[in-house]
Amino acid sequence: MNDRERTLSYLGLALRAGKLESGDEGVMKAVRSRTALLVFVANDASDNAKKKYRDKCDFYGVPLNFAFDRQELGRSIGKADRVVVAVTDKGLSELVRKSLANHAEVEFL
Repeated sequence: MNDRERTLSYLGLALRAGKLESGDEGVMKAVRSRTALLVFVANDASDNAKKKYRDKCDFYGVPLNFAFDRQELGRSIGKADRVVVAVTDKGLSELVRKSLANHAEVEFL
């Protein structure tokens, strides 16, 4: 399993642990309440969606990442395509960040 696959499996683990929000409303609520510790927006999301989350995450100091497309995000949590997900557990968010650190194309905003 490579680091990219490992990262996606950690997102599934976060969901099973009840430590992942998905969808616009749930993620935005988690960002505003400062329970979101790491947000993923699909790299194939609309420019408006990317800007919305970039601005909101920047304001609240939440790390934001565009490493995966909507199919990968959805598949990782066993659901249909997802544009946005947020990890809400400190330990899991650190695991995800470490596994992503090995990707040259990945950056946290």
